[in-house]
Amino acid sequence: MRAPARVMTSAAAAAVLIGCVSGPAASKGADETRVLVFSKTAGFRHDSIPEGIAAVRELGTAGGFAVDATEDAGAFTAGNLARYDAVVFLSTTGDVLDAAQQGAFERYIKRGGGYVGVHAAADTEYDWAFYGGLAGAYFQSHPAIQPATVDVEDRAHPATSGLASTWNRTDEWYNYRSNPREHAHVLASLDESSYTGGTMSGDHPIAWCQEYRGGRAFYTGGGHTKESYADPAFRQHLLGGIQYAVGDAQADCRPENGYRPLFDGTAESLSAWRQAGPGSISLSEDGTLTSSGGLGMLWYADPGSGSGFGSYSLKLDWKVAGDDNSGVFVGFPASDDPWSAVNNGYEIQIDATDAPDRTTGAVYSFQSADIKKRDRALNPPGEWNTYEIRVEGERLRVWLNGVKINDFTNTDPVRSLRDGHIGLQNHGAEDQVSFRDVRIKELPVKGD
Repeated sequence: MRAPARVMTSAAAAAVLIGCVSGPAASKGADETRVLVFSKTAGFRHDSIPEGIAAVRELGTAGGFAVDATEDAGAFTAGNLARYDAVVFLSTTGDVLDAAQQGAFERYIKRGGGYVGVHAAADTEYDWAFYGGLAGAYFQSHPAIQPATVDVEDRAHPATSGLASTWNRTDEWYNYRSNPREHAHVLASLDESSYTGGTMSGDHPIAWCQEYRGGRAFYTGGGHTKESYADPAFRQHLLGGIQYAVGDAQADCRPENGYRPLFDGTAESLSAWRQAGPGSISLSEDGTLTSSGGLGMLWYADPGSGSGFGSYSLKLDWKVAGDDNSGVFVGFPASDDPWSAVNNGYEIQIDATDAPDRTTGAVYSFQSADIKKRDRALNPPGEWNTYEIRVEGERLRVWLNGVKINDFTNTDPVRSLRDGHIGLQNHGAEDQVSFRDVRIKELPVKGD
């Protein structure tokens, strides 16, 4: 995959060319990332569009991707779209593409193209079902511009990884005709009690992502105001969405419903966990857990039943600082001896630098991950990754940033997965690994 570029710049003057793409540009090089910003309007026109284009250009300069901007729908041909890794619909409104142009864009997405929708992109092409599915939801109404609290639901995606669990900002907050949660992965939602005029009954997504018909899509409801594009946090949010859409960063954008937190960044949720062995995994002010010392393990002791889990989907975010070792243990009996997990359960490895059966995504010493898929899905040190570890009967599967990289079946009765605990390893004095947002969804019991 391309090396992700996560560099921020301060706001600069908006004296940039924002007209149509003039003439055919040079063909896209093999390693060149190029983004098209499309801002045609057939309805209300936002006066922040020039600032938005300027911001994307500046992000591209700092982040290593080229940016073209146009309001000419004639740019939507198969040949021209093939030059771009993603198309940003920047506060477009109304019907902006004809049937032929719509067809070209559909084929572009189906061939792996990227889409970024900003603010009024949801107020666009109401009669084009493909576009509605790609954007995720259509605009319905909005109250006056005002401050609100944004609850950040996914802090591993590059669009939200730099944010705290709550984000207070001022914008024009859209209500949508439908809730995208069932078919898209919600990254952030509005706390409707923090402002007036929300109409989505307390479940109000405001940013989301999804894989759609072969392509990648990211949408943010922010970006109405000129000030948004001078705000470093919003610029980083927009940059992360672009990086996901062009394929420079990996993320799990499958819909996520029905999970409950085991650790949500608070000391209260940590009270259900116990440290086994030396070292520790300690809570930081930003709501993350960081390992030190070892070899030990922080494991979840269910305060209700005391029993383990039998059939479940476990999700968590993790990040290494460099060449650091850790893992996630599953399927072991309750014990304050970390070696009980080693000898009676399975470790899903995090360290990316060991032998294939002992590296990221491996069932440690038992089965390697699919290395090619793993390498494409893995974000580098310093950036967050998401694991899903799914246990059903004796079958154990691992997804990294939404990509399935391992499928293992246990045949050892000593290591039965049918009733076991989960734990986070602190490996050694030099290993610094961070965890956050540990959540679980219990699944119906199935046979092997």
